[in-house]
Amino acid sequence: MSKLTMVEALNLAMDQEMARDENVCMLGEDIGINGGVFRTTKDLQKKHGEDRVMDTPLAECGIVGAAIGMAIYGIRPVIEIQFSGFTMQAFDQIEQNMARLRNRTQGKYTLPMVLRTPYGGGIRAVEHHSESREAYWAHTPGLKVVIPSSPRNARALLAASIREDDPIVFYEPKAVYRAFREEVPDEPELMEIGKADIVRAGNDLTLISYGAMMRPCKEAVEDLAEDHNINVELIDLLTISPMDTETLTRSVQKTGRCVIVHEGHRTCGIASEIIARLNESAFEYLEAPIKRITGFDIPFPYFQVEEHFLPESEEIVNAIKETRNWQ
Repeated sequence: MSKLTMVEALNLAMDQEMARDENVCMLGEDIGINGGVFRTTKDLQKKHGEDRVMDTPLAECGIVGAAIGMAIYGIRPVIEIQFSGFTMQAFDQIEQNMARLRNRTQGKYTLPMVLRTPYGGGIRAVEHHSESREAYWAHTPGLKVVIPSSPRNARALLAASIREDDPIVFYEPKAVYRAFREEVPDEPELMEIGKADIVRAGNDLTLISYGAMMRPCKEAVEDLAEDHNINVELIDLLTISPMDTETLTRSVQKTGRCVIVHEGHRTCGIASEIIARLNESAFEYLEAPIKRITGFDIPFPYFQVEEHFLPESEEIVNAIKETRNWQ
């Protein structure tokens, strides 16, 4: 078992899946010779050849469209869009074809393809490089949306996504790419898509998050347990769509209180959907209003002030204390 960064774990998942299944291939801008803008596909072209790890033109719509055609014929393409902000250039192909083809053909064709893309802030990037637009894709029927939070679950979820017959939008939190290392088994490992993870059990309050925001959430939970004796149950969504409403409901029925954290925009964000579902499934168990900590309804700011946009552990701690003490 090796200690890997998320970049290394993702690379391992792709390497092992390509070795396991000759139908798995990679497409993207600079993913071959250069190994991708974040080097997540480093050395894969050397190991598996140019016909399976393909450098493409700078044309996101073309990349997605080509992958859709390949998937129809039984190939399993894994495509990389350099930054999630650039998925907008392929919006028509994703929404009109990638998400709809299985329904359009009444199940005659499936689309076993994965669209990988780094998302989120925290690396002092320029415009269109820090968006968190997962709500777009969660709102789109026909797509599954997966967001890992650590090296080990990133490796297991990407391998599972590559084996799926439905199209996957796989958002990778680039602020976590090299932030820490974690033990990852050498042998292949899979995690169930559509299943949330209870990272830490607790009785006082349910804290729900995903992706890069799991790190400040973990810090907040540890601080509260040590300094305030507040026992928080921390849940990592892992899959945004389909959402594991059952796990969220059981937790809130137990704790009676809930805080949700994400860095995406507040209006129509993932927290809004979670709140609606919990109001439907656990309203009579709630002892306080559900609170959400999110990004603001503005374009993601330039790097000089990005730290003011992203939720921090202190803000999460205050939200939890306020919700815990609400009468």
